[in-house]
Amino acid sequence: MLAVGEEAPDFTGTTADGSPLTLSSLRGRPVILYFYPKADTAGCRREARGFTDLYPDLARQGHAVVGVSVDPVEAQEHFRQSCGIPFPLVADRDGSIARKYGVLGMFGLAKRITFFLDANGRVLEVVQGLLPGPHVRRAAERAGVRPPD
Repeated sequence: MLAVGEEAPDFTGTTADGSPLTLSSLRGRPVILYFYPKADTAGCRREARGFTDLYPDLARQGHAVVGVSVDPVEAQEHFRQSCGIPFPLVADRDGSIARKYGVLGMFGLAKRITFFLDANGRVLEVVQGLLPGPHVRRAAERAGVRPPD
């Protein structure tokens, strides 16, 4: 897994709406890059809704948020719509992005891991763990905003 201080590997993936997203296109602003196991499952919904609730404050402060899982584009789009997610979700169907970050887990699913990247693409902090709450709370703390209830 990537460590603090390392440069985040660039990638291009297909987002939920079918458009490409290249991580390096977000340079110049801090990025919250979070990997999650499976779209539209209880824990992943909680995490996505938490980031969605924070998103207006994060965006106002210049942060980008990107979610990545190994789900297909269609599942990502359904998840995005069902949770009202305003930021890109990337479909990493073959697990290549998760592999680059060292977060591909059992059964070919991504582990729940959040990377906080600086504006130059370097890893500032890594949060890992099964529960979604700490990932969202840490994003709020790092951005200096009130965490969602």
